[in-house]
Amino acid sequence: MDPWHIVRITMRLYSSYSRRKEDLALPPGPIGMYVCGPTVYQRIHIGNARPFIFSMWLRRWLELSGYQARLVLNVTDINDRIYDAARAQGISSAELARQAAQWYFEDTSALGLGRPDVEPLATETVPEIVALIGELIARGLAYESAGDVYFGVARFPDYGLLSGARPEDMVAQEPGPRKEDPRDFALWKANKADEDTWWPSPWGPGRPGWHIECSAMAEKHLGPRFEVHGGGLDLRFPHHENEVAQSRGAGRDFARLWIHNGMLELRAEKMSKSVGNVVSLRASLDSWGREPILVFFLNAHYRSPVEYSDAAMEAARAQVADFRAAARVAEQRPCAFAWDSFRAALDDDFDTPRALSILHAWRAAGQVELLGRGLRVFGLAIDADGTEAPPEVHRIAEARQAARQRRDFRDADRLRSEIDRLGWDVQDGSGGAFRLVRKRR
Repeated sequence: MDPWHIVRITMRLYSSYSRRKEDLALPPGPIGMYVCGPTVYQRIHIGNARPFIFSMWLRRWLELSGYQARLVLNVTDINDRIYDAARAQGISSAELARQAAQWYFEDTSALGLGRPDVEPLATETVPEIVALIGELIARGLAYESAGDVYFGVARFPDYGLLSGARPEDMVAQEPGPRKEDPRDFALWKANKADEDTWWPSPWGPGRPGWHIECSAMAEKHLGPRFEVHGGGLDLRFPHHENEVAQSRGAGRDFARLWIHNGMLELRAEKMSKSVGNVVSLRASLDSWGREPILVFFLNAHYRSPVEYSDAAMEAARAQVADFRAAARVAEQRPCAFAWDSFRAALDDDFDTPRALSILHAWRAAGQVELLGRGLRVFGLAIDADGTEAPPEVHRIAEARQAARQRRDFRDADRLRSEIDRLGWDVQDGSGGAFRLVRKRR
């Protein structure tokens, strides 16, 4: 008996807002996802890669589960840290942001997971940001002060529901003499003499605050209501709390579920560029390669903290070697876990440690087809040594399986012929399973 054979109708994720697991809409959805990306002023560290990896895996799994999934992962290219870093390097803030964004695209592409559907820049969204700020002023939730615009925290009664922060216990998020209340946060910042970029607005030249950028980018690309908002746990307060206040204050439903990944730690301390205890993603890629990084993150549930160390990466590299050698297992044996076990693990709050244990069980039993199918969810593969088919052949085989399930046997036969032309045989098993075997020449 399969100990984890739990077939769910839909997927569920833990929402930080409700503090419980919530069911997603039934397939096909759609599922719109907005995930907060990096502020670009230097190469991202390995911890910054976690929300990228998790969200790309999640989108892939949703698509395989029959959902229409759309992932928006932003790039913050207007921020105080960019001005400070550019000034220290003697270059323009726009030049630094462009260079650091390019590094980010290069380094995350090297993970081999593809790209999000949309990767908006804050600099491309300023008109929408200005319009949203205007709405908040018109609704009495924001006010102008000497060229700045602030959101009045006390004017939004639901402030604190996401993070649990109590307004009466809060201290100033951004100290400044222009505020009516120290707890208020900036929506628009008047241009300062040492800032080399600015945009026009009804309140004078300046730039957006950090929090309003994400509210505007999410709505621009996903609409006023969408299913999932994600990001690192360190963003829950104040960044995500402020997004809720801005967007719901402006009359939008905004995100239904809020999901937060745990922090990456180095010597039991949160990895942070501002603290300086960082290992860049590029350095980790150069030292270990992309597959050990992916397996390293598979070992921990996305909501849990995880410690980065040489020992942890060595262990991940050893697991990669085991998976890649799976085709050399002498004999296939029965296994307690079917594909539905794997599906149940990922449908239950994307439990990758449980899914990983199933992958190892398949490897040990020589269940190469199931193993290869599961590994592909996470951008991994068995050695292409004549046993594991390339991704193109697997895509055709999966399309053929879908044709058979809808009883379109003419299309299924056509796709089988295409697989044959590419040098592979497809062997059908029970429950929709199949195995690809290289043809003998």
